[in-house]
Amino acid sequence: MPELPEVETTRRGIEPWLKGQTITAVRIRQPQLRWRIPDAISALEGQVVKELTRRGKYILLHTDAGVALIHLGMSGSLRIVEADLEARKHDHFDLQLATGKVVRYHDPRRFGAFLWTVDDPLQHDLLCKLGPEPLEEAFSGAYLYQQAQGRKVSVKEFIMNAHVVVGVGNIYANEALFMAGIDPRRAAGTVTLAEYERLAAEIRTVLAYAIERGGTTLRDFVREDGAPGYFQQELKVYGQTAKPCTICQTRIQQITQGQRSTWFCPQCQH
Repeated sequence: MPELPEVETTRRGIEPWLKGQTITAVRIRQPQLRWRIPDAISALEGQVVKELTRRGKYILLHTDAGVALIHLGMSGSLRIVEADLEARKHDHFDLQLATGKVVRYHDPRRFGAFLWTVDDPLQHDLLCKLGPEPLEEAFSGAYLYQQAQGRKVSVKEFIMNAHVVVGVGNIYANEALFMAGIDPRRAAGTVTLAEYERLAAEIRTVLAYAIERGGTTLRDFVREDGAPGYFQQELKVYGQTAKPCTICQTRIQQITQGQRSTWFCPQCQH
């Protein structure tokens, strides 16, 4: 699933092709994604894209008429193609640009979204209850510590809760907890302020690094094979079952938490 760094990489990848450009046509091939694409999305036609922003895992296309919200779901990707390139199976919608380029959305599992609002997008039902962005000032160890008081849920599930903080998906939760030396099984309410300060710092570090690494693959957004412009992960624990810990050589363990796999070092994480 695309996580925050992949979504931010996507935003940065398509921004040079979209910002300041006029959308001349919106072509919908499959209207039923996670939610049905609203007819009102046609208001994009004739509009100039003023800016592209991101909130959580949503990419926001701002125009004078309103704002389009795009979510990549479980398997979605956006790429820039020539207008005459034949659509493939699972290419569900196109944004035709006056430049002759097309922004094409591909999503085999159809769990993404393409929505429209004429109001403040940050007050949209899908966005208004989201927690702070992990790379902004509102997010800190003190904030996590305050939010965690009395919570019995595991610390890993706690930081993956988008109402607590957005964008800390499974990959980055595993990696940040390892780097902070915190056992993912611990109850969120038992983690100390000092530990949360370390954890907040590591969440920022791992996400910022992933975004930086993603920036080296932005050219992939204009590849016609549809390969998403994501980067090769450099992972220390995620998916590393039974491999030696990079710090102490103890074998990495795998368990299940909240229907998701968790990886950790039983020696380094307490």
